[in-house]
Amino acid sequence: MMKKETQGMTAGFAGVAVFALTLPATRYAVMYLDPVFVGLGRSVIAALVAGVLLVAARVAVPTRVQFVQLIIVSLGVVIGFPLFSAMAMETLPAIHGGVVVGILPLVTAFAGVLLTREKPSLGFWLTGIAGCLVVIRFACPEGFMQLLTGDIFLVCAIVAAAIGYALGGRLSREMSGWQVICWALVLAFPFLLIPAVTQAPSGLQHIPLTAWLCFLYLALGSQLLGFVFWYKGLALGGIVRVSQIQLLQPFMTLIAAALLLGEHLDGRAMILTLLVVAIVAVGRKLPVGTLSSAPLDNRSP
Repeated sequence: MMKKETQGMTAGFAGVAVFALTLPATRYAVMYLDPVFVGLGRSVIAALVAGVLLVAARVAVPTRVQFVQLIIVSLGVVIGFPLFSAMAMETLPAIHGGVVVGILPLVTAFAGVLLTREKPSLGFWLTGIAGCLVVIRFACPEGFMQLLTGDIFLVCAIVAAAIGYALGGRLSREMSGWQVICWALVLAFPFLLIPAVTQAPSGLQHIPLTAWLCFLYLALGSQLLGFVFWYKGLALGGIVRVSQIQLLQPFMTLIAAALLLGEHLDGRAMILTLLVVAIVAVGRKLPVGTLSSAPLDNRSP
């Protein structure tokens, strides 16, 4: 059991490492490209690759129940998070967004409890809430009346991602994690194509190569490869437990935004991020039990 959890943590960390560059890459891309095109266009590219992978591997068609769940996953991580995060990054620094996204592990853990029979201890919840409060304090130093429009979009992105993460992690116990994200992308493709093409840039001469490279990273890295590792980690190590690894993502995002975008990395952001990481590191050591009812499918992805 411990070995399986360790494998889940390792795969989850690999996914987080890929996700960590998402906001800085998005922030750079929306400087030159429409946020709707960035948010949905990246999923169009990823869906094309996903379709090829499913056909090449001759993957079995999901059941009707799985299709319904895949549609929900698609709405969360293929449409919701990319679109809302791109709209947020149009007005917010990537460093700010990276710290606010620090509440995602707590929201994902809550979604995981609703969708699985995992039962975190009271201490686990208290540490998660403490980390969430620190993040909110960073995002709203003057109180909720000063909440930025970009933060509202970020909250929408976080809720969408949490639902997609938890349900996708549960589905990854029935089919491989890479199949979950590939099917989610393919199902969303018909609804993404027209709005993405409509918002595509009319001319290419004013868009630097670096912006297209960021867009390509978002498509193949953030929208596809990262989920292959992430869903495998959630399936192996448990949604509630592995979701907390994502508390490392804000720290990685802060460094990436400073190095790639030249954003100012002030001491307050660093201290609060380290505090959040420390709080959740304590929470990771606290027990996460399981309910006795509703047998769980333990097949590995």
